[in-house]
Amino acid sequence: MLLREKISFYFEDIETPVGRAINLIITVLVLLSSAIFVSQTFPIPEALRKFLDYIDSVILLIFVLEYLLRFWCADNKYQYLVSLYSLIDLIAILPVFIGWVDISFIRIFRWFRILRLLRFLDPKNLPGHLTTEDSLILIRIVFTLFAIVFVYSGLIYQVEHPVNPQEFKTFLDAAYFSVVTMTTVGFGDVTPISETGRFLTIMMIFTGIALIPWQIGDLIKRVVKSANEVEMPCQNCGLLLHDSDAKFCKICGNKLDKTESN
Repeated sequence: MLLREKISFYFEDIETPVGRAINLIITVLVLLSSAIFVSQTFPIPEALRKFLDYIDSVILLIFVLEYLLRFWCADNKYQYLVSLYSLIDLIAILPVFIGWVDISFIRIFRWFRILRLLRFLDPKNLPGHLTTEDSLILIRIVFTLFAIVFVYSGLIYQVEHPVNPQEFKTFLDAAYFSVVTMTTVGFGDVTPISETGRFLTIMMIFTGIALIPWQIGDLIKRVVKSANEVEMPCQNCGLLLHDSDAKFCKICGNKLDKTESN
């Protein structure tokens, strides 16, 4: 196997120890990078802040190397560049290509790194007991809700904290504002004052009206559906979960053996 093919294989593989290790490391780095940005919104010693900046710079360079390797391994370079995952990866590493100048509009892109975890929400990347279609959909819905709140909170903090530090002191204040705004509760105790902050607030409201209820409604339906399912393995295709009153497999139509249910 050529080196390019081997690298490409390990980026997508989780069956071999090397593939699992690579994907686990990338996941941990994404979470660690996000945690570093959140922690830096709180009052911490300057020495610790510099150390976290150094760690984040190393993580960023690793992400750049990963992006370049993925681009090099892609058979269709143009298709890779315009793919969703590639665009998310590119946004996450833009500070390197723009420059190391620590200005707000560059730091804004860092909050999108959490979206890189979308790549791993695939049945082949999840433990065996989470590989059913419904479980995967549940995980995607929960992560989507979390990612929306996280990204919006990071963006509103980045644009409002410099001009309105009394109300947007930390990431927690921004997260509180995002949840209150997107759920349309609107207490009004925290208010953005910049034009960009107000524009983001409008986007949050639209997101809360259009996307959040749909996602939560789908989540509730999946939870209710899962609660009504029992383990009744199909002897033909191996599908494990079926409705409690099912007589035939919903995938292959094979007759189910009720004695096999738990």
